[in-house]
Amino acid sequence: MFESLGFENVTAPQAVVFFALIVGAVFGLLAERTQFCFRRSLVGDDRRAALGVWLAALAAALIGTQAAVFAGVISFAEHRFMTADLPWLAILTGGLLFGAGMVLTRGCVSRLTVLTGSGNLRALTVLIVFAVAAHATLKGVLAPLRTSLGAVTVNLGDSAALPGSALLWTALIAVAALLVSLRSGNRLGTIVLAVLLGLLVPLAWVGTGFVLYDDFDPIAMESLSFTSPWAETLFWSVASTSIPAGFGVGLVGGVLAGALAASLLFGSFRWQSFTSPAETGRYAAGAVLMGVGGVLAGGCTVGAGLAGIPTLSVAAILALLAIAAGALITNAALRAIRPSPADAGWPTTQIRQPAE
Repeated sequence: MFESLGFENVTAPQAVVFFALIVGAVFGLLAERTQFCFRRSLVGDDRRAALGVWLAALAAALIGTQAAVFAGVISFAEHRFMTADLPWLAILTGGLLFGAGMVLTRGCVSRLTVLTGSGNLRALTVLIVFAVAAHATLKGVLAPLRTSLGAVTVNLGDSAALPGSALLWTALIAVAALLVSLRSGNRLGTIVLAVLLGLLVPLAWVGTGFVLYDDFDPIAMESLSFTSPWAETLFWSVASTSIPAGFGVGLVGGVLAGALAASLLFGSFRWQSFTSPAETGRYAAGAVLMGVGGVLAGGCTVGAGLAGIPTLSVAAILALLAIAAGALITNAALRAIRPSPADAGWPTTQIRQPAE
């Protein structure tokens, strides 16, 4: 469709960067206002409200994505989520590692990106280490680990997506998500913002897979994600004269800009940093786990979760479940090692948590 838009001096690969900047900026603004974070929905002190936000976004992403598929605008038949050979060992291992890492860093990658735009230097440090670890797993010294685990597969045949009617699965998941969301205690305005955030997922799928599709200069069909985009951004930032920017670079830049604008506009911008070497070590370890895990699992809580689940892919669902399991197990282990102040009889004065 791109060739029919009449652009003469802009190619599809160039246009997709500007498109990603816009999508990312809107995501950054909405995520900053709703405090969108999968980790908080699992183990946060306000997990009920956070889960409501996340599920409202998921419902909107699911309905919008499947509506585009039903209309014939996009198709996931050739997408990596729909590969017949499911690399189950890599997905499970990666998901557990990513879940553990996001608990150690007190934030999933999307949340840390938003926090970076809001002045959090801890989050920026985590993301740099995360990007290095992800790139090392994709193309560097850890690539053999990725290929070895990825070689262990099970053939799904024609069942790479959930079996049965896609419309039925869409209705079941979306209705359940919305019911939980509406009973989460969030204000209606917050739910509306979460829905708008979720609609960015099908917008990106349609934008890259239909509107900007060009037979002569093709681009990949992509949506919201943060593992590969952060690795691409790191590589582009040090070799931009030889590596052109793509959707991922535009997305990361847009999210940072949108979060910065929102935090300045609403007065939530705060410079924050580490308080001790031990804290720095914990965050660095978590960043490495997320970087390696995100690549092995095929995406983060947004790439495999918010954007992956709406494809009804078995691989995406398995990845998100593994991430959730890794987070819950790690959180339980940390609580067993270091009980909460109330459990230990310590003063219960609330202390602001590092990356929230």
